[in-house]
Amino acid sequence: MDTSSLMEQILSSDNLNRAYLQVVRNKGAEGVDGMKYTELKEHLEKNGDIIREQLRTRKYRPQPVRRVEIPKPDGGVRNLGVPTVTDRFIQQAIAQVLTPIYEEQIS
Repeated sequence: MDTSSLMEQILSSDNLNRAYLQVVRNKGAEGVDGMKYTELKEHLEKNGDIIREQLRTRKYRPQPVRRVEIPKPDGGVRNLGVPTVTDRFIQQAIAQVLTPIYEEQIS
């Protein structure tokens, strides 16, 4: 299967802008790198071209996920994995392209 067209859709400016807005709207905690969602715009301005090229050439590697324990009402804890803001941005961009394809197939 030729995935170059999918990757170009994922890396389109429109799709990346929508992904950025969604990540900022969702807010969320910082990952292992400590970057807050409010710092994402500056990070992408400096590193966006590098990130796109790494994705295009399949050299991008996500960061480890930060583990957080959330207390449960019964006294236990639930483990939660928090990806970095950059990884959430990339995941969002990919999901925005793939979800409509899979939803159509499943429906």
